[in-house]
Amino acid sequence: MIYKAILLDKHDASVPMDNEGVTSRESPSAAPGIPLEVADGGTVPHGGRRDWIYERIRRGVMTGEYPAGMRLNEIRLAQSFNVSRVPLREAFHTLERDGFIDQEPRRSAVVTAWTPQRVDELFDVRLGLEIEATAVATRHRSPEAVEALRDVVAAEHLASTEGRMLDLAETSARFHTEIVAITGNQLMSRLMAQIAQRMTWLFYMTSARGPEQACVEHLEIVEAIASGNEALARSIAHAHIEKGRQPSLNVLSLGSPADQRE
Repeated sequence: MIYKAILLDKHDASVPMDNEGVTSRESPSAAPGIPLEVADGGTVPHGGRRDWIYERIRRGVMTGEYPAGMRLNEIRLAQSFNVSRVPLREAFHTLERDGFIDQEPRRSAVVTAWTPQRVDELFDVRLGLEIEATAVATRHRSPEAVEALRDVVAAEHLASTEGRMLDLAETSARFHTEIVAITGNQLMSRLMAQIAQRMTWLFYMTSARGPEQACVEHLEIVEAIASGNEALARSIAHAHIEKGRQPSLNVLSLGSPADQRE
């Protein structure tokens, strides 16, 4: 079990925990309805409010707190978050860009609903982008880059064993973006950034389906990149991405990740 051994060697026991036994990475920075605060008692910068609102709604959409099709009322959300509507609208713009909400002129934002077409479109884009990126990354690899990928897989394994499914989804998406980053191709990285949050959301939706297998497959991709065999790396990456398509389509009829784990 070489994969398991490598993953266990990377185990980070220093992850901080709060008094409920939840890692600080998993905990939101504040609860809805509670004003944002900074350590010195001052006010949060405008951009900080926008980013906090974005993160709060993003997580709420992924976890089902804001279900697909739900209309997001600006006034009510602004009151709940104790912010003005200006940073809220800015957060909405980013949420729409990243695929979490849909907006129409003079109408409230609506939480995006996954459809089979949207799932297929995402996987088609991933196949076109990531397979080539994996081959290019194999050519441009360095020992440090390969080791960094192994660290990401180890973080995935840890999140899986501790049941931190949202962290697992985010780390899984980071694994794929790190491969693209190794290419040094800025256009590839920008294209990847446009779909990374959609990937995270879909990974979370399917997180109840064999997370350990995904870790093993990711490590196989890492070892193929490390070997310098572009054809092998391309083949393994293609199989890994395509393997996730049907489970992602199937999950649309199964409800939220929490429903699947019951």
